[in-house]
Amino acid sequence: MTHEVTNQVPPLVDHDTAADPALLEGIEREGAGWALEEIHRLGRLAGTAEAQAWGRLAERVPPTLHTHDRYGRRIDEVEYVPSYHRLMETAISHGIHAAPWADDRPGAHVARAAKFYAWNVDAGHGCPISMTYAVVPALRASPELSARFEPLLTNRVYDFGLRDPDTKLGLIAGMSMTEKQGGSDVRANTTTATPRTTETDGSYVIRGHKWFTSAPMSDMFLTLAQAPGGLSCFLLPRVLPGGEANPIRFMRLKNKLGNKSNASSEFEYDDATGWLVGEEGRGVKTIVEMVNMTRLDCVIGSASGMRAALVQATHHAQHRSAFGRLLIDQPLMRNVLADLALESEAATTAMMRLAGANDRAIRGDDGEAALRRLALAATKYYVCKRGPAVAAEALECLGGNGYTEDFDLARIYRELPLLSIWEGSGNVAALDVLRAIGREPHTLDAFFAEAELALGADRRYDDALVSLKKELTISSDMADIELRARRLVEQLAVVFQAGLLLRHAPGAVADAFCASRLGRDWGSAFGTLPAGLDLDPILERAAPGF
Repeated sequence: MTHEVTNQVPPLVDHDTAADPALLEGIEREGAGWALEEIHRLGRLAGTAEAQAWGRLAERVPPTLHTHDRYGRRIDEVEYVPSYHRLMETAISHGIHAAPWADDRPGAHVARAAKFYAWNVDAGHGCPISMTYAVVPALRASPELSARFEPLLTNRVYDFGLRDPDTKLGLIAGMSMTEKQGGSDVRANTTTATPRTTETDGSYVIRGHKWFTSAPMSDMFLTLAQAPGGLSCFLLPRVLPGGEANPIRFMRLKNKLGNKSNASSEFEYDDATGWLVGEEGRGVKTIVEMVNMTRLDCVIGSASGMRAALVQATHHAQHRSAFGRLLIDQPLMRNVLADLALESEAATTAMMRLAGANDRAIRGDDGEAALRRLALAATKYYVCKRGPAVAAEALECLGGNGYTEDFDLARIYRELPLLSIWEGSGNVAALDVLRAIGREPHTLDAFFAEAELALGADRRYDDALVSLKKELTISSDMADIELRARRLVEQLAVVFQAGLLLRHAPGAVADAFCASRLGRDWGSAFGTLPAGLDLDPILERAAPGF
């Protein structure tokens, strides 16, 4: 009798991760309703015990680096457990990688964003999926390379293994940009690219040491190197045409806080062969569009992680009793969960609006491209900062169980800080917002045009928009603006979220968000929403869907 188990929560299985009202409403609103059946199919798979086990095992048994084979020959390969390959195969077969680039339907990139959000069983394998998606627009700067490799990058076939890329059914891609002496300051790179004068294929000799390389078992990488004409972008295959290994030498795999199923690596180009993408000296310009894609994926990943953490906490509160009542019926727990739900819904709604802007920008809409330029950088900064805080509070809702590795919240908690670091840490993202405002003022015009669509819906919002405009005109001194960049970018992101919620979310959600985030009737921790709000509709939208 001492080991009888009572008052424990049943496992959260056989639910649909896509059954999120904010997500589904955004899918319809942004033009991807035609993809709902596949999105739900993927969401139901993500909610199964089997798929959850794939993700758990892929992280629990991390990749292993093999620099040499048993005979002493250099091989530079990474070995993964079978569950990792199941995750990759599922993601690629559902087109979460580069498939939208081969799909002419409006909303194709929105559908892909929704699937990336719903397929949340493991964050690590999402890295090569995201990289492959982002490489395509950069590769288009070189039509010959694009025509050769894009059909294989967009194909829905996971063909793992190091072989001549021209002989494979499908390709995945990675990136190798930063170096130990420069990090985000890629112009400080010392890797060199020297044209081969003895060859007629236009190739370069690449030599240097890269500090962080995403997805090292990819078929090809985009990398930055100093060419005679300046910092340039290059495509390097792991295996050269004809089957010879490109001399890319692995130094080590990174021992990271989380994201352990992804074999982030450090390696050297030992006179490797690469081909120029775009023009010499225009490397940063070439990868700008790629950065837009990966930044959007950071927002998607953060919003997805928040939703996963919220659903775990809500599910726990619906089944766990304390002091004679279910936790979900305890007023203070309701306040905590509703507060977390507001943060999650705001992030998801903003993410879907940006996915729609991205889809339309790709199709040539300059206004949507301008909105994406500013709103994406601001949202990337803010939403990715909020993710770890949401996960920490959700973890606390489970008490001691939340702090054990037996429950998924510990893994979610370790994953979310990465997304604030990846593709520009907080300061880089905040300064990029200032750069956009200073160099591309039409992006600010597009932002305010979007924000003004919600004017008149809530006095607190109207006041916040006036305050934001004032904040932008206080001083033209760049040192002063830099000093308050984070504050300014946070205001931009919160106003963007609030305007979208006022236009698209239920009244109770928008009212509570404006009262707390704009009206400042809010404490410094989650669970401090003011009295008098209608929390029932907010909590109903936070519950897991089946």
